[in-house]
Amino acid sequence: MAKILREQKMNSNFEQSLAFVLKEEGGFVNDPHDPGGATNMGVTLNTWESWTGENVSVDDMKNLTVSDVAPVYKKNYWDAIKGDSLPIGIDYCLFDYAVNSGTHKACMAVQDCVDVASDGILGAISMAAISAMNPIDLINKISDNRLAFLRRLSTWQYYGTGWTNRVEFVRKNSIKMAS
Repeated sequence: MAKILREQKMNSNFEQSLAFVLKEEGGFVNDPHDPGGATNMGVTLNTWESWTGENVSVDDMKNLTVSDVAPVYKKNYWDAIKGDSLPIGIDYCLFDYAVNSGTHKACMAVQDCVDVASDGILGAISMAAISAMNPIDLINKISDNRLAFLRRLSTWQYYGTGWTNRVEFVRKNSIKMAS
């Protein structure tokens, strides 16, 4: 019975997690303080050009849809953090971290939180350590790690309040998912 429950918890949570990420990312912005430049639904112009293999205009960015960007999030972030293999709640918490700060940084952070070598690659040892930890405790550790990292960034003065709100939104909803 425990194995069945564990397998149920490992089912994909991508759609719900993406909906939360997109809520936090918002729509089109082109903030001069943001090194990402023109961004829509969290996808930067450079990321979109890399994804499509074409030059992209600011107007192209303004016209992106959820259907356009969902495959980018799935491949570049969810699959990169092995979202389908993570326990529910931890998957969303780490996914949002990866979207906001990069997959390598997010993977290293969770490895630090579970006391395994932090190489940024979630292999068998990392995944076993993640699965062995209490999910709510791990969500809290990841969230605290993330806030500590964000506070050290030079752009904290511009985005600190928003980032704090986002991390707390992710923490709260990740814990709900894991409960």
